[in-house]
Amino acid sequence: MPQHFFNEAQKAQIVKAIQAAELNSSGEIRLHIEKNCTKPDVLDRAKEVFQEIGMTNTAQQNGVLFYLAIEDRKFAVIGDKGIDKVVPEDFWESTKELLKSHFSQGLFTEGFIKAIHLAGEQLKQYFPYQTDDTNELPDEISFG
Repeated sequence: MPQHFFNEAQKAQIVKAIQAAELNSSGEIRLHIEKNCTKPDVLDRAKEVFQEIGMTNTAQQNGVLFYLAIEDRKFAVIGDKGIDKVVPEDFWESTKELLKSHFSQGLFTEGFIKAIHLAGEQLKQYFPYQTDDTNELPDEISFG
C-alpha cells in the first residue's frame, strides 16, 4: 500500500520540507506515490498524475511534481509549463541524481527531503517568494 510506504513521522517530515521549500519560492511542490507505474514511460505517467491532482492550477504554472512508483522502482521530477519556459533543459538533473543516490541506499525519506529543499532553492531564482504568495496546492503527499 503506497499510504504505508512512509510512517506518520516520515510523512510529517516530508510535508514540513515541502512547506519550507515553498517559503523560498512561489512554486508549488507535491509528492505523489503509487504502487505501480501504469505507463511504460515513467514521465508519461508523471505527466498524467500532474494533471489528475490539479498541478496545472497555479497562476504562474510553476508546480513541481515528485513522482514515485514503489514496486516498479521508477521515479520522476517534472515541472509545469511556466518552469519549463525559463529554466535550462537539464534543470532537474541534479535533483534526480540526488534522489537516485539516496534511493539506491534505501534512504527514501532523506532523499525526498533533500531533493525538495534543492527544488525550492533552484526555483527561488526564477520564481522568488512573493509577500502576497498563497499556497495554491495542498502540501500533503498524494497516493494512487
